[in-house]
Amino acid sequence: MALYKNNVSRSRSFLFTRQPAVMFPKNTVLSDISACGIFGIITFSCLSFWGEIGKRGGIFDQKLIRKLVHINIGLVFLLCWRPLFSSGIQGALFASIVPGLNILRMLLLGLGVYHDEGTIKSMSRHGDRRELLKGPLYYALSITLACIFFWKTSPISIAVICNLCAGDGMADIVGRRFGTERLPYNRNKSFAGSIGMVTAGFLASVGYMYYFASFGYIEVSVGMILRFAVISIASTLVESLPISTQIDDNLTISLTSAFVGILLF
Repeated sequence: MALYKNNVSRSRSFLFTRQPAVMFPKNTVLSDISACGIFGIITFSCLSFWGEIGKRGGIFDQKLIRKLVHINIGLVFLLCWRPLFSSGIQGALFASIVPGLNILRMLLLGLGVYHDEGTIKSMSRHGDRRELLKGPLYYALSITLACIFFWKTSPISIAVICNLCAGDGMADIVGRRFGTERLPYNRNKSFAGSIGMVTAGFLASVGYMYYFASFGYIEVSVGMILRFAVISIASTLVESLPISTQIDDNLTISLTSAFVGILLF
């Protein structure tokens, strides 16, 4: 029995201390530079795909395209953290370069320094470039900061990105399709949209928890699952408030998820 306990202890120690495999183990800087390039190509491909869909029109409604981009980009980014980048602040900084450049891109597009019709249509509600200086800019900023400050060893980064991307994205999609019953304190929001948000944000958080735990970054527990549920509920409640018409959802959801996550974790 003692031998069994020792073996289990050693297995757990290995699980939560091992280093991830990187492309160039002897040169993590080169590895992270290469990872940054690969992720940049992945992100550009995703944005180009949705941009082309937005240009063609008629395939999907513009509002649906905007939300599919909203869901897709952040979750793909989170998915790439483990297999591409090294652990520690170096990996976090290199990983933040691509969403950081997207902040600059939103600023340039929103200010009219250059024009990209596909991107503007796929990321704005009404095709107005100035809209990129609000929601899309806050979106890129939130993901970048979550990457730098929390990175892949913290469940807070999972909570922030999953509630922002999956949660908020599904709130709009579900709300528009099934949202006939409006919230009594905010007629712009529906019960269906809020249920869609809390469900999608929570399930995505749990899914990524298992994903990161499989590589030894965090430890799965019932307590962590319950904390993710609390964060998703808190984010959904804030998103449903009338204040959402004054302050962009991308900002309030990210701040709420981060704040509650810091309190709980």
